[in-house]
Amino acid sequence: MRNKYLDEDISYLKLNSKLNSLFQENNILKIEDLWIKNRPFLKSIGLSDNDIKQVVIKLELIGLDLNKKKTK
Repeated sequence: MRNKYLDEDISYLKLNSKLNSLFQENNILKIEDLWIKNRPFLKSIGLSDNDIKQVVIKLELIGLDLNKKKTK
């Protein structure tokens, strides 16, 4: 079953403005666009380890993780 949040705008995650700007610059506009990326890609566009942890936590709260395994 497809996670209902995948089609939501990235702003649904309520990340900080720095992350939102980086995502927009890299055409990551929907949660699914972010979910299909991996940690090395996120680091390559300028996210720090703490930024990535924040993203991972936000995704886990809606039942997703960066390894493509649904947690809910």
